[in-house]
Amino acid sequence: MPFLRSLVAPASPSLAGWWPVPIRLIVGYGFLAHGLAKLSRGADKFADILGGLGLPAPELLSWATIAVEVVGGAAILLGAFVVLASIPMTAVLVVAIVTVHLPNGFSSIKLQSVDAHGGHFGQPGYETDLLYLAGLAALALGGAGPLSLDRIVTSRRRPAAAHGDAHA
Repeated sequence: MPFLRSLVAPASPSLAGWWPVPIRLIVGYGFLAHGLAKLSRGADKFADILGGLGLPAPELLSWATIAVEVVGGAAILLGAFVVLASIPMTAVLVVAIVTVHLPNGFSSIKLQSVDAHGGHFGQPGYETDLLYLAGLAALALGGAGPLSLDRIVTSRRRPAAAHGDAHA
């Protein structure tokens, strides 16, 4: 039985609190990379796409989306203002699901064929967006974890609060 328990238990209780770090790395990097890619192609190109989808004020939405992805991605990477940053990031994901990915079904990988030039894939579904939403929810509910600005700010406030409580 101890062997089975070792397969399902965390490797070490001291490592159990580190679960947010890989989530922050992939979610933060993913958002940052997507925002920078939109920016490098030009916000006007993304605005054209948003206009083609029938969204209102595509120029404004283009810049807002890029800002959410770049600033939010950086915030998640740093573990800063995770709960606050998650709100607009969630909105961007929900809009992407509803306007782009939902008609393509669940799967994000749709291998259609393989030839001498490599694999050819169909349009991605909403699977990856749901994974990002799950990552944001986990971080918002469970905290940014170690090596985060949120943790540093919280740890600096705690001694002051404890000192204040002692005199109450």
